[in-house]
Amino acid sequence: QVQLVESGGGLVQAGGSLRLSCAASGRTLSSYLMGWFRQAPGKERELVAAISWSSGRTRYADSVKGRFTISRDNDKNTVTLQMSSLKPEDTAVYYCAADRSVLSKSADYWGKGTLVTVSS
Repeated sequence: QVQLVESGGGLVQAGGSLRLSCAASGRTLSSYLMGWFRQAPGKERELVAAISWSSGRTRYADSVKGRFTISRDNDKNTVTLQMSSLKPEDTAVYYCAADRSVLSKSADYWGKGTLVTVSS
């Protein structure tokens, strides 16, 4: 089992920044893909950013490229999403997820989510 706990959400004005953290515990994560998804009201959950725990390779949704950065800290077992130049359309519940093969809406492990609200 892998337990994921998100933190760092909140209210921010457009153009501002927020830093989300995902603390992971349980199994060794070296073989996992880690990612951040988000779900806005009335919309489907979408993958925002992903990182390979072993290689550190990253990928991003087009909508956040150049504004969001995902990283991992092997010593602290955390995955961080640094968000900058935030827009009202970034408002959503953000979820941390982990999977051993493919990150999708059916990922193996999920956190409970943290709310990010961007005001205009």
